Amino acid sequence: MPNPFNQQVIEEFRANHGRVGGYFEGARLLLLTTTGRRTGTPHTTPVGYYPDGGERVLVIASAGGAPGHPDWFRNLVATPRVTVEDGVFTYEAEAVVLEPAERDVAFARAVEADSGWAEYQAKTDRVIPVVALHAIAQGGPPNVNARSMAEGLKVVHDAFRRELALIREEFKKTGSALGGQLRVNCLTLCQGLHNHHTGEDLGIFPLLAGHHPELGPTLDRLRQEHETIAELLGQLREVLAAAEQAEPGRVLAQVEHLTAALEAHLTYEEEQLIPLLTPVEEPV
Repeated sequence: MPNPFNQQVIEEFRANHGRVGGYFEGARLLLLTTTGRRTGTPHTTPVGYYPDGGERVLVIASAGGAPGHPDWFRNLVATPRVTVEDGVFTYEAEAVVLEPAERDVAFARAVEADSGWAEYQAKTDRVIPVVALHAIAQGGPPNVNARSMAEGLKVVHDAFRRELALIREEFKKTGSALGGQLRVNCLTLCQGLHNHHTGEDLGIFPLLAGHHPELGPTLDRLRQEHETIAELLGQLREVLAAAEQAEPGRVLAQVEHLTAALEAHLTYEEEQLIPLLTPVEEPV
């Protein structure tokens, strides 16, 4: 059973699709469920994470700089199969403790993003581990934490809105150089949006077209907006790749441009599609 503080965070996280207030407000947070190394029972812990540009995320076993590793870390070393909840999706993952060289690179990125990690490392003699959580591929659609397709669409959209807000906030904290972790955050967002829009083009749009032929012009507009956003994502990638030390101001301008276009697109899509995806209640 989690301690009362963690339990409150877990309940708030699940009730609000990953949004929490208080100490963790505005942080990237996930729920990590490990198997107790002694009891064999599941244990869920809220932990901060960093995107890693692909099918994995990174978590840091800091324990606030305590002398020993946190329980969740010792659990996953014993049983690497874990469950991850990110507020939108719940999925199984394989936990891999990074080897020293890769760990040092990842930890340096984290310190660049938040100097608090260096303070934790300075407080302890142990080398604070960094763990990669690799999503395990499964057949069928992803497990969205929603009760309907309509709610699922809104939950996914809100996650992109939240990530863009986090990235813009991170830009406010950056100095004269674009940090490595912020660069990874931007690239991960680009890939996530690409995957989401590809899934819509190949899945939900054809499904809706089959049931609602009158929706043709709306779906054509949404597909065109997908192409426009893909162009903006390409431009953002180009700016990020233009130089090792890309100018933060140029990247932020591109992020703001993307945010405006994406928000307009998401709002229009929700207005047009959510009423059609919302289940009609049977009369009593």
